[in-house]
Amino acid sequence: MPAETDENQQRKNGLYGRVSAELAENMKRGWADTERHDLQPIAQAAYTALRRAELSARFPGELLVVPAGVPKVRANDTSYPFRPSSDYVYLTGDQSPNAVLVLEPREPGEAGGPGEPAGHRATAFVLPRSDRESGEFWLDYHGELWDGPRNSLAENARLLGLACDDVRTLAGRLAAATGPVRLLRGHDPEVDAALAGRTAAGRDDEFRTVLSEMRLVKDEFEIADLRFACAATALGFEDVVRTLAGAGPTPERLIEGTFFTRARVEGNDVGYASICAAGPHATTLHWVRNDGEARPGDLLLLDAGVETRNLYTADITRTLPVDGRFTPVQRRVYEAVYAAQEAGIAAVKPGAAYRDFHDAAQRVLAEHLAAWGLLGDRTAEEAVALGLQRRWTLAGTGHMLGLDVHDCAKARTGMYVDGTLEPGMVLTVEPGLYFQSDDLTVPEEYRGIGVRIEDDILVTEEGNENLSAALPREAGEVEAWMARLRG
Repeated sequence: MPAETDENQQRKNGLYGRVSAELAENMKRGWADTERHDLQPIAQAAYTALRRAELSARFPGELLVVPAGVPKVRANDTSYPFRPSSDYVYLTGDQSPNAVLVLEPREPGEAGGPGEPAGHRATAFVLPRSDRESGEFWLDYHGELWDGPRNSLAENARLLGLACDDVRTLAGRLAAATGPVRLLRGHDPEVDAALAGRTAAGRDDEFRTVLSEMRLVKDEFEIADLRFACAATALGFEDVVRTLAGAGPTPERLIEGTFFTRARVEGNDVGYASICAAGPHATTLHWVRNDGEARPGDLLLLDAGVETRNLYTADITRTLPVDGRFTPVQRRVYEAVYAAQEAGIAAVKPGAAYRDFHDAAQRVLAEHLAAWGLLGDRTAEEAVALGLQRRWTLAGTGHMLGLDVHDCAKARTGMYVDGTLEPGMVLTVEPGLYFQSDDLTVPEEYRGIGVRIEDDILVTEEGNENLSAALPREAGEVEAWMARLRG
């Protein structure tokens, strides 16, 4: 939240003090009017209005503040690519840095405007377009000629279907506001400081929890965007398979870059750091160093997702034989994981307990481990009761998915992992087996093999839909698919 200036003249003097008066005057003149008057609301504007109305109804009479966040320094004077807070995006559809959504309680009898919640005035405080008078557009290193033009306030209002104001006036607005306040903390240090002493950690934690739980059930716009994310991700996996067709080993970094190129072409970015784990690297669940090589005879565990331009992400994993054919032992492990995933997906349906898909997948994995003699004298049922299979399964079998790859993370346990599945929820089902290279409790032929299969599953009224079904999963289908792509 940039500080409000007392006098515009001070800004002008500070900027123009570095250049000649003649150049300063020259730069003020001869610019065309670029205001766009024919902009239509963004596709999600109707949905964000409904979300703000729901939030307003949850907290009547309270000032609600949701910052987008600020750019973060990567190295000296360069910043990481900006990605706004998911809750701000969910409520506005906007992706502007330094922006803040404020819901101010209405006065008794005050009527709301079109698309506004009944109980609050909703305003997105954003940086306006650079004016030509102050010189900021060319003298400031984050001005228009350096970073590109920003929308005007009127343009943003048309796009978002939401009143917009200059974020540089926000400090004064917050100082003048009275009554209880709830803040999404941790995204904008200046907003946090401006409201210091007026918010309480417990109340703000409750606010964050409500925002997270609102996102558990996806609306039509979100489901469509996740469907697109899965389709785009499938294209990225196809690109990687073609890359593997080259002679000799394929660097994991080339695999990572290949998928990243597709993510940038189809969407905004990758939704998370891609896991391009070849050979024994696949036994490390979050292998993101990607500094090895995928060699013929290896398995490649590729866990990657395209983040759309609306910032919803897919999260898909396939374990692929680098040379296009599974060895007998690789196939044995792969088919065990596939059977576990089939059981997990079958357990995803409305009214089921959230944990059911995890339990179903773990039982199948334990049955295979027992059949292979890895559980000693323990039965699969005993192993699951004691958690013994976790030596080789390690993680849970899935998580919610949406704007965050691990979506709705601040929801209460009773609403999430101890909750019940409802139509509109989207979650991953991703069982795996990971046999470490130094694990002397398994036969040598298993050591260094890691397999995970992950799909994005929508809970429907009738059961479920696999949003990522375009990518084959069964071992024979994977081999045939790779052969087609590699010609």
